Amino acid sequence: MTTKAPIDKPTPENPGETPAQVAAEAAQTPLAKASTQQIYSELLHRIGEDPARDGLLRTPERMEKSMAFLTRGYKQTVEEVLHQALFDVDYDEMVIVKDIEFYSMCEHHLLPFFGKAHIAYLPKGKVIGLSKVARIVDVFARRLQVQERLTREVADAIDDAIHPQGVGVVMEAQHLCMMMRGVEKQSSHTVTSAMLGVFKTQVQTRNEFLSLIDHARHG
Repeated sequence: MTTKAPIDKPTPENPGETPAQVAAEAAQTPLAKASTQQIYSELLHRIGEDPARDGLLRTPERMEKSMAFLTRGYKQTVEEVLHQALFDVDYDEMVIVKDIEFYSMCEHHLLPFFGKAHIAYLPKGKVIGLSKVARIVDVFARRLQVQERLTREVADAIDDAIHPQGVGVVMEAQHLCMMMRGVEKQSSHTVTSAMLGVFKTQVQTRNEFLSLIDHARHG
């Protein structure tokens, strides 16, 4: 690690080690012992930037906080999210929560992909608090992902939680790894689905779900 050593002073927000000291220490620290901020500082240096310049002094600190937020799903579980939000209800018709916004990170390029999830299930004695359906999406979206796996993980989580007659999940997203690099196709959308139980075995149930969310998308 070869970052040059800058000089600055501690600030009230960071009275201990200064951002410039982080950059300087990155030059001398073995990778295995480097802090996350030191690694980000070295990364800035390797792409041709000066981590000691004014605009980048606190960037490693911000990057660490940002990545922790964007990947916070690794520290969450479905069980924690669903705590006391499963209810015994005598209802066996389709429940749909549509247009759930989600944001995730492509595990191949560490670039965002984002879009909407549409989720349906046919209860069998239990239902999930509506807001918790959206939170289940976030548990898995806030990780390094591929859309195909994300879709299936959401469906499996609902199936495991309440053992309904069936679960249907459709996710549609735009991927910055296709839009701002590579093929650079700005209007492309990726649609994935996971169908479990009666949504997979009964065409009428599946078509009802797909028809309802298609009507929602196109008004």
